Order: sequence, then structure tokens, then C-alpha cells
Amino acid sequence: MTISSNLTLEILDKPFLLEKRIELLFAIQQTGSISKAAKAVPMSYKAAWDAVDAMNNLSHTPIVSRETGGLGGGGTKLTPYGENLLRTYKVLKIEQKKFLETLKNMTDIDTGTLKTIGKLAMQISARNQIQGIVEQVDKGGVNSLVYVKLKSGYTLISVITNSAVESLGLKIGDEVTAIFKSSSVLITTDIALNISARNKFHGIVDAINVGEVNAEVIVNIGGSDKIASIITADSIQSLKLELGTEVSAVIKSSDVMIGK
Repeated sequence: MTISSNLTLEILDKPFLLEKRIELLFAIQQTGSISKAAKAVPMSYKAAWDAVDAMNNLSHTPIVSRETGGLGGGGTKLTPYGENLLRTYKVLKIEQKKFLETLKNMTDIDTGTLKTIGKLAMQISARNQIQGIVEQVDKGGVNSLVYVKLKSGYTLISVITNSAVESLGLKIGDEVTAIFKSSSVLITTDIALNISARNKFHGIVDAINVGEVNAEVIVNIGGSDKIASIITADSIQSLKLELGTEVSAVIKSSDVMIGK
């Protein structure tokens, strides 16, 4: 048994991009003609124009434009915004397919066993969850080094098992999430410090939340990437940390998990 689902995008609680309308847009893209596109879907010429009008009216920018006159007698084509919508929809369909495949593998609908479905909604307590792109995977005998390019421009390195690389299907270009606990992040004001930990990110203290024993330090490393660290309240004083202080956040590669 398989799991399937249509993908519909809505605007203001109204259907915007239904799969039938997407088929029509692809046909318009290929033929440059509303009449030819309507026959290809198929739907009536009037229904095709009604669908186009509905999409254009709901959208803040027209999706389809009509050209009149000229040697070819005019035609119909997608606007740049419409072209971008189709590219985005393709990406969404790929992600939807992956999700449905994961759902299928995690459950046994024939026997009614849905226990593992709860894993999909599992929340992670780790404070740091930073997105990036896999730029390199170096496999060893047991473990692999996964290099993740962050929006800040830094490359974060994670050590995970080869079996984890295979189960995640990791490859260069994949978008992943690097996950690590705030208690695993060390803070130093010695920017030039040489240390064995593979991950050392220079940044600026963005926020400090002090408790009775511990304190949370938020370090902005650029590109909207921020790293949270839990250190003792005494360390705030000894390091003379305050907003704007230049620091380095240090994380061992073995403390970094990868999610996809």
C-alpha cells in the first residue's frame, strides 16, 4: 500500500495553486498558447481562462500575461513571477514526495501499526540548530567528516558514523541542519587561541542571559547564524563578557549531529 497526497497552495484561505492549475501553467510555458494549453491539460478554453484569472487575481503579481498583435498574432506566456512559481512548486513536490516516502517507511498501514509516526513530530531540545549546505563528505574506516557550509560563510565540521551518512543519504549540495547542545559550546576571548577542536567561529556577543549559576551567551557569527553557549555566571565576570565583545565559539566536531 502506498501513501499519496495532492499539493495545493492557498492564499487568504482560498485555493491558489491546485495541481490542475499547475498542469495548465506548465502547458502554457511549453506551448505559449492558452488554447493549446487547455487542450493539453485537458480543459475547456473558458475554464482555462477562468483558472488564469483566478490565479492572477489572488496573486500580488500577475502569473500569466497575454500578448496581442505581432507576426504570430500574439500569445500567452508566464511572467517572470510565474516562472519562479513553477520552479518553487517543483521543489515543493520533491520535498512532499520525500516526506510521503518517509511516512510510508515508518509505518505499516496494512497492520495498523502507526507507533513510529510520532517521530515525525519529535522536538529536539538542543539549543543550536543551524542550517547549511553539505560541501564535502570524507569517509573513513568507521566515521565520516561532514563539512557543512553555513550562511555566515564558515564551514562547520561534524563527525558521524558511515552508517549515519548512508541512512541520511548525504551528498554534496544537500541542505542539512547541524545540531549541538549549548553546553557543548566553549567561549573564549582569545581570538588567536590554537585549539584541537575543529570548529572555531569568531563572532560578537549578541545577548547575555544570566541566571543564579549559569548564563546563556548568544554569539552572532554573521549571516543570521547565531550560536548559543551555556557557561557559568562566574565565567561571564572572568571573561569580562558584555554585549559587543569579540569572542570565539568553539565546538568539537564529535558534538555536532546532522539532521536532514
